[in-house]
Parts: sequence; C-alpha cells; structure tokens
Amino acid sequence: MESNAQTATLRLTEVFLSLQGETSRAGLPTVFVRLAGCPLRCRWCDTPYSFQGGETVPLASLLARVADYGVPTVCVTGGEPLAQKNCLPLLAALCDAGYSVSLETSGALDVSLVDARVSRIVDIKPPGSGEDARNRWENLAHLTPHDEIKFVLADHADYDWAREVVREQKLAQVCPILFSPVQGELPPAHLADWILADRLPVRMQVQLHKVLWGNTPGK
Repeated sequence: MESNAQTATLRLTEVFLSLQGETSRAGLPTVFVRLAGCPLRCRWCDTPYSFQGGETVPLASLLARVADYGVPTVCVTGGEPLAQKNCLPLLAALCDAGYSVSLETSGALDVSLVDARVSRIVDIKPPGSGEDARNRWENLAHLTPHDEIKFVLADHADYDWAREVVREQKLAQVCPILFSPVQGELPPAHLADWILADRLPVRMQVQLHKVLWGNTPGK
C-alpha cells in the first residue's frame, strides 16, 4: 500500500451520515468513515462486520465521498483504523480540508503520530473485554485536553477496575473521561449510580445511535 498521499489507498467498510452517538460530540451530524480490519477481538464488539473484507479505495475518492455529504464533522473509526498505515494521511487530509475530525481507536496501537488537529478518542480496555492485556499505556503520555479516554464496562468488576485506573493514572488531569455500559449487559442506571456514589470525574454516556436506531449498520 502506498503511503504517499497522492497514491494512498485504504480498505473501507463503509461511509455514512449519522448523528454522533458518543463522546462530547454526541448528537452532532457526522460523516463516519469506517475502515476495515482490527487486530483485537473484544468480547462485546458491535462492529465485527468490519473485521474482514472491505473495498480498496484511493484516498482522493474517499475524500470526495465525504465531501458529498456537506457536513463539517467527520469521525474515522473501525475496526481499528490505525491498523492501516494510510489512516494517518487520511486524517491529515481531512484536517487540511477544514473538517473537524475525531478518531476512534482501541488504544492498542500508537497514537503519537496522529495529526495534532484530530481529537483522539482512545479506549482503555477493562478485563471484561478479554483484551485488557493489549492496552498501550504509553499512549497516555501523548494525550492532551483535546482528546478523550473511553471505558466500555460490562459489570461492577470492570467499573472497579476502571475507577482505580482513573485514580492511579490521574486521568482527570489528562483529558475528558467517558464511561459507557455494554449494551444488554450493564443497565445504564446502575453505572450512573456507581459514578454518583463515587463522585467520579467522568462523563457517563449511552450510545445515542442505538437508542434511536438499534444495532443497525450504517447508523
């Protein structure tokens, strides 16, 4: 795969317009660019259809497809978008084109080379995910208040683990922190009660797009 921005290609699962369902941008009309492939297999992944396949597209034509929607906010997601080296020139090109860009990443790969204009939404995987050994803790040193850290939690054990990570790593001093319940496993009200009881400096979120449209791909 070429790394030059003029000849770069990417493996693409889908491009679609929806409301951002998570992060501090929740509710904003957003163009989603979902790249194919992921080296992780989180137990509760809701986009396993992105693991394989996808179409190979030139970066220039992908930018044109994004532009067709006429929306200023773009989210690059996956799968794990950083598993493709040409994700980096894609992110830079989107920023150069004037978009407000966010990146959703598993936290298992290096985020230090991502364009500084991009808001990096970095997961920290709890034990319930089955992938907590893949957390790249070195990423924390590269994050700024422009970024966000996300924990997706399945039960009280995951919550306890995440709470201690927040405290030990002093994450509230790094960037905004997001706590999300695994759909169908952890009732959102339970997570809300725990956060309030512990006075945690985190933002509780549910996936707005699932509230509106369920688990519909492309929404």
